[in-house]
Amino acid sequence: MKSKMVTINEVLEETEQLDIDDREYLLNILSKRLVELRRAQISKRAKEAVGAYKKGTVKSGKFNDLWKDLND
Repeated sequence: MKSKMVTINEVLEETEQLDIDDREYLLNILSKRLVELRRAQISKRAKEAVGAYKKGTVKSGKFNDLWKDLND
């Protein structure tokens, strides 16, 4: 079974069929899901950073030293 890709425009058109209370509810749900998605991304990145630190692949130093290292 293939799933159909939905465009933003289609979603907006369907949303226009909702009454204002349902639109507000939808907006609230989407906002909360976006917050949770961002949290998950931050958590994943933090775990990657901790893993890199434990492996010893993280560099530390003064800004100018790190900047020089990046540009060499």
